[in-house]
Amino acid sequence: MQIQNNVFIVTGGASGLGAATARMLTEAGGKVVIADVQVDAGTALAAELGGQFVKCDVTSEADGLAAVAAAGKLGTLRGLVNCAGVAPAIKTVGKDGPHPLDAFQRAVNINLVGTFNMCRLAADAMGKLDGAEYGERGIIINTASVAAFDGQIGQAAYGSSKAAVAGMTLPMARDLARSGIRVMTIAPGIFETPMLMGMPEEVRESLGKMVPFPPRLGMPKEYAHLAKAIIENVMLNGETIRLDGAIRMQPK
Repeated sequence: MQIQNNVFIVTGGASGLGAATARMLTEAGGKVVIADVQVDAGTALAAELGGQFVKCDVTSEADGLAAVAAAGKLGTLRGLVNCAGVAPAIKTVGKDGPHPLDAFQRAVNINLVGTFNMCRLAADAMGKLDGAEYGERGIIINTASVAAFDGQIGQAAYGSSKAAVAGMTLPMARDLARSGIRVMTIAPGIFETPMLMGMPEEVRESLGKMVPFPPRLGMPKEYAHLAKAIIENVMLNGETIRLDGAIRMQPK
C-alpha cells in the first residue's frame, strides 16, 4: 500500500494523535480528509495541509457518508485511521452513587459504535476499487488503548469500549479479507494528547516516569510513525499493537 497520491480519512484528525497522523500522511504525499467535530481546528489544519475538512460525528451515518464522499472527490480512498474518542473517568460506584448510565453509553457509542460506523462505510467504498499489488484495496487502522488490557480505577466505560475495539480487529479483518482490506489496531499508552497536556507539568512528568523505557510520555508523531509502517507493510493485518514503552498500568 502506497501513501503517495492516495486519499485517507482521519477521524479525530483536528488534534492529538489524529493531527499527527494527518501531517504524516500529507508529508508522505497522501491526501487527507480530516473528519472531526472541532470545526475551527479542523478547518485550519486542513487548509495548512491542503486537505479537506468535514464536520463529522462518527456515530452519524450521514456524517460518515459525507466524509467518504469528500474523500472520493479528492481521489482514490485507500485508508481510514480512526482516532476520534472520549475518555471519561467515573467509578462504577462513586461518592455520588452509581456510574451514570448515559455517560457509559456515550463512551461506548463514540469509541466503539462510532469506530465501527466509519469502518463499515469506508470499507464499502474501498472494496469497490480496483486492487493494487496483491489485490489490496485498503487499510483500516483503529485506536484502542492500553486501558483495554490494564484499565485503571474509573475506566470501566473507557476500558471496556477500547477492549471492544481491540476485540473487533480480527473478525473485521477476516470479514474484509475477501475485499483486500486490512484491519489493524494501535493501543497507545500515555501520550501527549490535548487532555494530558492540560495537566500541570509535574503531573505529566510523574506519568512519564511510570513508563519503563523511554521514561516519558509518548509523542503523537510516534503514533503516526507506527501508522505509516502499518500502511506500508501488507503483512500487518488482524492484530493490535501496544505502543506504550512497556508500561503496565497500575490500579490508579
